[in-house]
Amino acid sequence: MRRFRLGIALVAVFGLVVLTSLVMGWPLERAIYLAPVIVVAAAALIGLLILWGKVAAQSLKESKRPRLILGLWVGGIALMVVLSVLGVNLPREGG
Repeated sequence: MRRFRLGIALVAVFGLVVLTSLVMGWPLERAIYLAPVIVVAAAALIGLLILWGKVAAQSLKESKRPRLILGLWVGGIALMVVLSVLGVNLPREGG
C-alpha cells in the first residue's frame, strides 16, 4: 500500500513539474530544480480553493435567497471573463 501511495505522489509531482514547465515555457531541467517550490505552491493554492469553497457553500446555506446570490456570483465571474477576453482595460487611479 505504501508503494502505491508513493507511486501516485511521484506521478503527481512529475505531472505538476511538466505542466509548470509547459505553462511557463521553462526547460524541464529548471522546473525539476524548482519542484519543491512548485509542490508547495500547488498545495497552498489547492488549500485556499478548498477553504474558499467551504466559505462560499456555508454562506449560501445561511442566505435567504441562495439562487439570487449564486446567480450574481456566476454573472460577476462571467462579466470578468468576458471583459478580459475582449481586452477591456479599466482606467487606473492617478494616471
